[in-house]
Order: sequence, then C-alpha cells, then structure tokens
Amino acid sequence: MQDKIRLKNLGINIKSERLRRNMSQERLAELTNMSRNSVSLIETGKINPTVLKVLDIASVLGTDMSALTRNI
Repeated sequence: MQDKIRLKNLGINIKSERLRRNMSQERLAELTNMSRNSVSLIETGKINPTVLKVLDIASVLGTDMSALTRNI
C-alpha cells in the first residue's frame, strides 16, 4: 500500500512540474523517448519508472530529482 502512495505522489509531482511549464504529455514523451501513454501511467502512479527515467524527466523539465521525489 505504501508503494502505491509513493508512486502516486511521484506522479503528482511530475504532472505539477510539467503543467507549470505548460508542457503536454505528448511533448514530455517526445523529449524523454517515451510514449504518451507511459507518461500518463507514470503521472497516475500506475507504473514505477526507473531512476534513470526520472532523471530524464527532471532534466527535460529543468528541475532536479529532489523536486520530483519530494513527499515520497
């Protein structure tokens, strides 16, 4: 149960940073070499991205991992 909450919070953080930059899921997917569906699944906490993928997302969003992993 705790893992599901942590993944949900990670997804919320990623979505929040993406929206703050007025970026679509499609654009984030393109820039991180993922499908839009994968971005959606990460943002809803349904899949557990690798650490390297979270680093890629942070880089594209112009932030660091600590911003994306707060409260998890």
